[in-house]
Amino acid sequence: MKQFRDIYDQYSWDEVKTSILAKTSKDVEAALAATHRTLEDFKALISPAATPYVEEMAQLSHRITQKRFGKTIQLFAPMYLSNECNNICTYCGFSLDNKIKRKTLTAAEILQEINVIKQHGFNHILLVTGESNHTVHVDYFLKAIEIIKPHFANISIEVQPLTQDEYAQLQGAGIYSVLVYQETYHKEKYKDYHVKGKKSNFYYRLETPDRIGLSGMHKIGLAVLLGLEDWRTDSFFCALHLDYLQKTYWQTKYSVAFPRIRPAEGVDIANYHINDKELVQLLCAYRLLNEDVEISISTRETEIFRNNIMKLGTTTMSAGSKTNPGGYSVDEDSLEQFEISDERTPAEVAAVITANGYQPVWKDWDKIF
Repeated sequence: MKQFRDIYDQYSWDEVKTSILAKTSKDVEAALAATHRTLEDFKALISPAATPYVEEMAQLSHRITQKRFGKTIQLFAPMYLSNECNNICTYCGFSLDNKIKRKTLTAAEILQEINVIKQHGFNHILLVTGESNHTVHVDYFLKAIEIIKPHFANISIEVQPLTQDEYAQLQGAGIYSVLVYQETYHKEKYKDYHVKGKKSNFYYRLETPDRIGLSGMHKIGLAVLLGLEDWRTDSFFCALHLDYLQKTYWQTKYSVAFPRIRPAEGVDIANYHINDKELVQLLCAYRLLNEDVEISISTRETEIFRNNIMKLGTTTMSAGSKTNPGGYSVDEDSLEQFEISDERTPAEVAAVITANGYQPVWKDWDKIF
C-alpha cells in the first residue's frame, strides 16, 4: 500500500521553498477567486506575495468557517500525565538531558487532576506525556483511560508514536483522536533537533498518521513546530500530508494546530520567526484550502492574539492550560513542557468568546453517536 512517505520523497525542500517565494500577486488573486483551491493555491496564499491580501483572506476565512462550523468555539483542557522522556530534543523542556524532577501521575493523582478540571466545566480532555516507552506505555494509557473515561465525553491523546495495533487498542478503549506533530518536515535538519531517542527516526514519525488512519481512529491532528525551520515550507508539507490523509482515510476527521516555539526550561531556540500577521495569514490559508479541517489555537498564544483570531477560522481552543504533570492540583511546581502565554481561567476565556458573539462549546460529541 502506498503511504505518505512515498509522496513525501517525490518533493525537494529547496524546490518547494523556491516555488513558494516565486508566487506573484496574480497567483494570489487567482487563489482567492478559485472555487476549489489546490496545494498550488495554498503556496500562493502563504507566500510573501499574499501579505497585502491578508485582510481579504481573513474575511473570506471568517465566512467559510461560520458557514461550516457556525459561531462556535470548542474548549478543551490538556492534562499532562508524565514528563518522563527518553528523547533529547533541543526545543523541549522534557528533553532527557534536562536534569529536572520527573513525574508520572498515579491513578489517585489522575483522579485528583480530573476533579479540578471538571470544576471548570470541561468535557473534552487531551492527555499528554513525554515519550518514555518504559514508563508511559500502552498499558499505562489504557489504565489512565479507564479512570478518565467516566468523567469526559471526549478524550484525545498526544503521546509517542505507536503501532497500528496499539492505536486500535486505544480507539477501542475510548480515545477519539490522536495528535502527532512532525515538528519539521525538513528531513536533513530534523536530526539536528532530535539528537537522541526514538523520535530521531524521521520516517517512523512521518509514517505515524498512516498507522493511526489504518487503526480506524476518528480524528488525526497534525502540526509543525513554528520556528524550527522556514514556516512557509514546513506548512506546505503539512498541508500536503493533510491532503494525502484526507484522500486515503476519508472517513477520518482532521485538525491542524499552530504551535509556535515558547520558552522552556533549558531551551533557547527559535531559528525562523513567524510574526502575528504571518500566523493569521497561515491560519486563513489553511481554511481557504480546506473548509472541513478543525483549526486549534493553544494557550501558547497571547490573550490579545487569541481574542482577535477566534473569528478568523479557529474552531478549537484550550483554556486554563497547565503543561506540567499534576499542574492543576497535584504538583503545581513540576517542570512545564513550555511556558503558556494566555493565563486566563477557562471562565474568562468563555466570557470573551461569548462577548464576541460566539458560543463556547464544552461538549459537542457523544460516544452514543
